[in-house]
Amino acid sequence: MNFVPPSEHQILVFLVQLAVLLTLARLLGQACRKVGQPSVVGELAAGVLLGPSVFGRVLPGAFDWLFPADAVQSGMLFTVGWLGVMLLLVATGFETDLALIGRLGRAAVLVSIGSLVVPFALGAAVGSVIPSRFLVSGEDRVIFSLFLATGLTISSLPVIAVILAELRLLRRNFGQLTIAAGMANDVIGWVVLGLIAGLVSTGRFVLSEFLTTLLGLIVFIAIAAALGQRVVDTVLRSLRDWGVGIGGWVTMCIAMTVGLGAITQALGVEAVLGAFIGGILLGRSRFTRHDVEEQIETLTSSLLAPIFFATAGLRVDISLLADGQIVLWSIVLFAVATVSKLGGSWAGARLAGLQHREGITLGVALNARGALGIIIATVGLDLHVFSSETYIVVVVMAIATSVVAPPGIRLLVRGWAGSSEEQARLKREEQLAGNLIIRTGHLLMPTSDLGTCGPAAGLIRFSFPVETTVTVLDFGGENDDLTDRVKPRFGDRVVTIRRADGDPSEVIDREVRLGYDLLVASLPSGGVWPDESAVTTSILEESEVPALLVRATGEQAAGDIVGAPFRRVLLPVSATRASRAAAEVAIAYAATSGAVIKLLHVNPQEAPTQVRRIIRSTFRTYERLVGSYADPVGERLIEAVEQRAVEADVRCDRIFSSHHSRSEAILEATEAHFCDLILLGAESKDVGGAAFLGHTARSVMQQSQTAVAVVVLRSK
Repeated sequence: MNFVPPSEHQILVFLVQLAVLLTLARLLGQACRKVGQPSVVGELAAGVLLGPSVFGRVLPGAFDWLFPADAVQSGMLFTVGWLGVMLLLVATGFETDLALIGRLGRAAVLVSIGSLVVPFALGAAVGSVIPSRFLVSGEDRVIFSLFLATGLTISSLPVIAVILAELRLLRRNFGQLTIAAGMANDVIGWVVLGLIAGLVSTGRFVLSEFLTTLLGLIVFIAIAAALGQRVVDTVLRSLRDWGVGIGGWVTMCIAMTVGLGAITQALGVEAVLGAFIGGILLGRSRFTRHDVEEQIETLTSSLLAPIFFATAGLRVDISLLADGQIVLWSIVLFAVATVSKLGGSWAGARLAGLQHREGITLGVALNARGALGIIIATVGLDLHVFSSETYIVVVVMAIATSVVAPPGIRLLVRGWAGSSEEQARLKREEQLAGNLIIRTGHLLMPTSDLGTCGPAAGLIRFSFPVETTVTVLDFGGENDDLTDRVKPRFGDRVVTIRRADGDPSEVIDREVRLGYDLLVASLPSGGVWPDESAVTTSILEESEVPALLVRATGEQAAGDIVGAPFRRVLLPVSATRASRAAAEVAIAYAATSGAVIKLLHVNPQEAPTQVRRIIRSTFRTYERLVGSYADPVGERLIEAVEQRAVEADVRCDRIFSSHHSRSEAILEATEAHFCDLILLGAESKDVGGAAFLGHTARSVMQQSQTAVAVVVLRSK
């Protein structure tokens, strides 16, 4: 193999190119974001300013030194840019939820069809009548028209997502529908683009070659759908099992997506399609790490994508806009792109029974071509399908549609709050996003007795979102016949029950590496605290993942419970994070099961011992008579929990107690108010090499005659 390294001067010029392009692109990108525009507009403008139309005219000598007409020099710079666009599509794939389109049903299908078909048809019509000067000499007009139609069909999902997120509209009903339709636009648009790009080498439209390319792409997508997810899952699971750091994860994810891009490139389809599919597979994997997505997005948005858009701007010569015909067709293409997206989206929305304003807003949002419109223009220019004049026209259309989208959406949504159902859903999602424990995720429940995990399963069923998945590790060895009886206790959640052999500490540690948000332990009734079983010890020694420990009474554990296992929950309230996490569980459980929460605050100020004895011996309702002992801090803590409970339509009763022992106050309140569950929050600390949850949790677990659940957070 012969290597021909670049010269010292070429390396110097390349480094200066990167520094100048990146600095100006980032500065102008941030300036655009300050005024409510996508950063891609500023990044592209940086390339325009450094290109032949401005920098090249003002300082032609410096321009020729910085951007010489040298194939090696240009190849070095554009390779960095194309790596950026591939990772940009990987990040887009991460955000693509294919199930979302199916969940939104008929509306998503109709809006997607309308926003695809109408722009494609009008784009092809424009391509068939545009003057010949916009075609590369000898280029087939059919292929040119298809390429131009694809440029009008696609929507820029990254730009749309950023716009909706910055306007806090991403989780609105129309926002979800916009993302779903945008996903469909992107998926179909990239497939069509890949097919058309694969035909460019022939210089004409040949049905047999089209079918060959289409068949190859179908086989690739079929293999990716059937085996690709399994391969990605296997690789990512291995990375978790081996304890690979974040750097290794980023390397492997980029390597897999670039490899898929190489496959689609070899098939005669653009590499960006393979990268996009790779991003989808990574985002859908059960074992993916969200911080990897953040790392890739940071690398892309801070370095590689600005370089790509800046180099794309270098190709724009705005002096050509002095040509009246180019200006005219820029206006025509912008108008056709806007009218076709608005009309197609509105028609699909109305057929789906949506409101006029919702349909128009969908069209305005989907009209943003942004980054992907520029990518298509760049692909067309590189493949010699677009001339420099056409490139400018398409880029102007992509920028203009992205610029008008944010103010247009702001105007349309002003004073539009949505339905009461939508507002309730948004409030619940906002609460889940701010929670410490109760959120969608993956739960791990190791157990040595599958038959007694009913109360813990019921607490999960009525507390955690239905999208939560549960993996049960059965160390019991004789519980295989209980699987069908246990699964219904978790409700509609996806539950996997696996037989576990070997040292529980090693098995649980290995399993936790695969990525879980919460560990759940069902402790034996009547056992000592801390429980000396290997399973519970391993859970408590896990240093990073929060835990939920549930110890039910013997009768509760032995019963075949499918409904709500607890009806009256005692929730001690304090100012700690662990107490807040326990309140989340209690409120979520009560909101679904209809249970009543007894909020208890213990005032640490000690009352006279003799008075306390008289009160306890005379009145069984001791706590009701000492409400005057409530301190201002306790009042505020109780009110904060009550406010969250009221929002969830949960009934709460206040209990104030003044006691020298918090654990005794909890036990007394449990008996006086006939509670069947004590729900505590505790922080785990390492004391002498063992996990210690504090004296209160220890005493309550040792002495309580009713069920106890402890939410354990790890000390920071």
